[in-house]
Amino acid sequence: MKKKKTIYYSDELNDEFSSAVIEPIRIDKFYRYDRSRGFSGVIRFFFYRIVATPLAFIYCKLFLHYSCENREILKPFKKTGLYLYGNHTSNYGDPLMPNLFAFPRDVYFVVHPNNVSMPVLGPINRYIGAIPLPDDIDAAKNFTSFVNGRIENKDIVTIYPEAHIWPYYTKIRPFTDKSFGYPARTGTPVFCFTNTYRKRYLFGNELSKPKIVTVIDGPFYPDMEKPLGERKKILRDQVYDTMCRRAELSDLEFIVYKRKDATL
Repeated sequence: MKKKKTIYYSDELNDEFSSAVIEPIRIDKFYRYDRSRGFSGVIRFFFYRIVATPLAFIYCKLFLHYSCENREILKPFKKTGLYLYGNHTSNYGDPLMPNLFAFPRDVYFVVHPNNVSMPVLGPINRYIGAIPLPDDIDAAKNFTSFVNGRIENKDIVTIYPEAHIWPYYTKIRPFTDKSFGYPARTGTPVFCFTNTYRKRYLFGNELSKPKIVTVIDGPFYPDMEKPLGERKKILRDQVYDTMCRRAELSDLEFIVYKRKDATL
């Protein structure tokens, strides 16, 4: 059997294992978040629906062997804006998979500025749903206004609270409640999705690379009678505990992650 790749980590909150090396642009007050109107809307429709959506389906099905469980729980909320929280474990799949299980809804992603700074793909990402985090107060106002506008427009805003990519990681890393301030302030429903890694077979033989199966859970609602800080923590804990439980469905570790101090 082929020896598995091992990655050593020291900090579950901050270690990053994406292979991309990108110099991010500065997201200031001049950054234009809304690209859904006028000619920009035409460009968005072309890249999002004509190009990205079918490519996402092909890539996820053929290369990630992707499927989804429990997506029907989203149907009663098709006329409601909502937040999605998921585990960050796929370089290319993470910006694609929510578009499959939420289709035909418009899905946006809160991302690091790296995602809109790449040559070629960066400018396209700006049109197909990337919402880069702001770098100053003025940009933060525009960011908040745009995110709230997507919810009011009955769209979906996706957040990866782990923040850093750990490819094929089968557990849930600790994350803070910071990103749960968005729904906690507005009372917006929250769902979570957990990408699990399952054994795959061909002609009865187990293959080394797993298939990805997403499991969706929710809704979770903030208790608007509690203080904001408490609302954020409760939402975070509900999502984290649910994702940890779902992560136990993974039964194949394609990449082994080990803490550095555990090897000493």
